[in-house]
Amino acid sequence: MAKVLVLYYSSYGHIETMAHAIAEGARSAGAEVDVKRVPETVPEAIARNAHFKLDQSAPVATVAELEQYDAIVVGTGTRFGRMSSQMAAFLDQAGGLWARGALNGKVGAAFTSSASQHGGNETTLFSLITNLLHFGMVIVGLPYSHQGQLTMSEIVGGAPYGATTVAAGDGSRQPSEIELAGARHQGEIVARTVARMFG
Repeated sequence: MAKVLVLYYSSYGHIETMAHAIAEGARSAGAEVDVKRVPETVPEAIARNAHFKLDQSAPVATVAELEQYDAIVVGTGTRFGRMSSQMAAFLDQAGGLWARGALNGKVGAAFTSSASQHGGNETTLFSLITNLLHFGMVIVGLPYSHQGQLTMSEIVGGAPYGATTVAAGDGSRQPSEIELAGARHQGEIVARTVARMFG
């Protein structure tokens, strides 16, 4: 059975919601899935003052456990068109895994959220994918088999590079059903890819 890790950082809960949808999709394809988050680096008083979602149920991951998985799906909110500092700090600690080639040939994928339609979702996905490629991972995106990303009837996230959502500047917009369907589809494709590669 494929072992998939959905690894995320979420300040306000949008990415947390997307992470669970990715996990749902991977489980539907027969994978064993863990959902974990990276450590918060913002002092608690500042995080509370900024209304961060501090009651997330996912356990905190460690870098050492990454090599236990066949696939890692990484998600974080967009920060000026790139990944959050919390996710970058976590991945920057993986030099030992990189040096040993511990993640070579494993499956990697990315997902993100931004405040607006043009807030850097795609460049953030590429900032995540760049890290995964340096680790030697095989990348899975979100193909147009998820037709929802082509809709013109509503604002919607999604890109061939990974699942996305649009949160609005004040965080008031939650992931839509189309965006959650895209996340589930990407999770399913990740699990099926692992099964083909290692089955």
